[in-house]
Amino acid sequence: MALFLVLTVAWMLAACAAVPMDADASSHSMFTCEPITLRMCQGLPYNSTFMPNVLNHYDQQTAALAMEPFHPMVNLQCSQELRMFLCALYAPVCTEYGRVTLPCRRLCLQARSDCYRLMDMFGVSWPHEMDCDRFPDCDEAYPRAADLLSSAADAPSAESPGAVQRDYGFWCPRELKMDPDLGYSFMGVRDCSPPCPNMYFGREELALARYFIGVVSIVCLSATLFTFLTFLIDVSRFRYPERPIIFYAVCYMMVSLAFFLGFLLDDRVACNAAAPGRFRAATVTQGSHNKACTLLFMVLYFFTMAGSVWWVVLTVTWFLAAVPKWGSEAIEKKALLFHACAWGLPGALTVTLLAMNKIEGDGVSGVCFVGLYDLTALRWFLLAPLGLDVVVGVALLLAGILALNRVRMEIPLEKENQEKLVKFMIRIGVFSVLYLGPLLTVLACLLYESSHRHAWDTTWVQERCKEYHIPCPYQVEQSSRPDLVLFLIKYLMMLIVGIPSVFWVGSKKTCFEWAGFFHGKRRKEMVHNSHQALGCPEPDFAQLLLREPSGPVVRKSCGTSTQGTSTHASSTHLAMLDQPASGSTSRAGSVRSGPSRSSGSSYHDSLHRNRDDRFTASSFRAVEEFLPYGSLPRLKDQSQSRLCSNNRLDSPSRHGSTQRLEGQSRHSSVRDLSVAPQAVHSVPGHGIHMVLEEDGPRA
Repeated sequence: MALFLVLTVAWMLAACAAVPMDADASSHSMFTCEPITLRMCQGLPYNSTFMPNVLNHYDQQTAALAMEPFHPMVNLQCSQELRMFLCALYAPVCTEYGRVTLPCRRLCLQARSDCYRLMDMFGVSWPHEMDCDRFPDCDEAYPRAADLLSSAADAPSAESPGAVQRDYGFWCPRELKMDPDLGYSFMGVRDCSPPCPNMYFGREELALARYFIGVVSIVCLSATLFTFLTFLIDVSRFRYPERPIIFYAVCYMMVSLAFFLGFLLDDRVACNAAAPGRFRAATVTQGSHNKACTLLFMVLYFFTMAGSVWWVVLTVTWFLAAVPKWGSEAIEKKALLFHACAWGLPGALTVTLLAMNKIEGDGVSGVCFVGLYDLTALRWFLLAPLGLDVVVGVALLLAGILALNRVRMEIPLEKENQEKLVKFMIRIGVFSVLYLGPLLTVLACLLYESSHRHAWDTTWVQERCKEYHIPCPYQVEQSSRPDLVLFLIKYLMMLIVGIPSVFWVGSKKTCFEWAGFFHGKRRKEMVHNSHQALGCPEPDFAQLLLREPSGPVVRKSCGTSTQGTSTHASSTHLAMLDQPASGSTSRAGSVRSGPSRSSGSSYHDSLHRNRDDRFTASSFRAVEEFLPYGSLPRLKDQSQSRLCSNNRLDSPSRHGSTQRLEGQSRHSSVRDLSVAPQAVHSVPGHGIHMVLEEDGPRA
């Protein structure tokens, strides 16, 4: 079992390596100084600035729009410090990269106190971003001497253009901003969420995809449910090494159920509702604050990972059965270890993702999963575990198939056994191809999505930047949009990977089990209803047939009264005909029943045996007339080996037996039994055991 320990360690290392994946990614790059173009900030001690500024305005045009409410105060000169203070925030002096110079707190307090009344008159409030407590406690003028020296060194030359173009990176639009305590992130920007239902496709495309996923999930749910119910009908049929197929089917039954629930819920779980009053658009749900989304994620991710681990367990059991030649009992002793790995490893990964708050809503399918927008989580929590399972499973599968082929080639087997072994190898190969094909397709789709996600995001920003009023990408090298077919193939393969389980259980035996299940249920109900109507318990013929040969059996029959007359049951006893056969003639044993209370007559019957103490065919023909309906086929099936010698009987014995049955027994039995025959039961052994009972006439 060292293989499972290695697999466990590998999974845990993957989970641990994925934990510190929230690196501090800068949202902007390529900062350079540019000339000041703001009309209010002309004629200052410095003439160059940089963007984004302290208030997160990505260019001077945006900063100019934000400064417009303060123009009346500056023109009226309510404070000598106001203009310098505003320019220090909206167009700060350009210094060396990475160092931001803030104005002193004294400058902020002086400007606010001087212009407070005038601002109140114009209905302008002091912005929260300009709170004086945010600035350093100092008493220096702005800009400082050190800032001016650095600014002169980095100032643009006269040949520089008026506006310097550069890459601002992604700026989160106001419509997509989220509360800081929720822990959202999008394209490396915190407190931001992708638009919902999807940022790549339109409404019509999403509706087509949603119905497609719903239909496929129903088909997969039906197939896996059929596999599980077939297992419940006959639990002992599926033993190790094929027992993991049942748990594999259960896992993908839950996966298909999660996708079906996502189809029914539409966007109510995967998306946050829009809030027009707060200028909030519909965004993708992230994190664990949405309980329904968290529950869907736990079911979908846990059972997806558990299904892949059960596939590895299946290859392990096949390997143990083929290479070390372990039996079913020996493999079953390791069942606890199999369950611990198959359920424990996915559980550990699920808890890790919950702790890291990496849940993301899927606007295409309506469920919640991982790795939809976070590429690092996609690589460590989907590609790595699934790829590891494929490698380990394929290695063990090939080793088991080679071992079985070696057994077929080297060890001489009967033709029938060789055909069974070849059929078993073909079934393993077909089942493995039906599983590995969809799973490898899913991995290929995820790899393609991971490699092209950056280009898709850049194209989306380029198309929507003017609508969202954010910086457009600069010098886009590659632009592309995803194809809906790629996503449809991914969801299709994620679902149909569970369907191969129905091909493993699909056989004639399965059809017979289901037919017997429904037929046996109807027959049981009919027998139960008939015995309830008669007021007597159901006879247990199997117990009579399997009892000890020397033990007597006493049965009591039930009767019903008709037109004022009553019938009474009499008990009968077992007679053993164990006399040894002599010569070529057969001996006859007779069983005499006790006197009946209703008629007082007796019944005589004779059964013949040959010299091997076996019944003759004429004996069964005689017994057939007195057995309850449906009892003789069971007797014939259980005594088939003893009836094989009936052909050796001579014609005088058959003739004599028939004459005795017709002359002595049949005549009297017709007089005693008007409707119901007497029951005769036999058990193969050293003698013939007959249970006779006399019933009164029934209505």
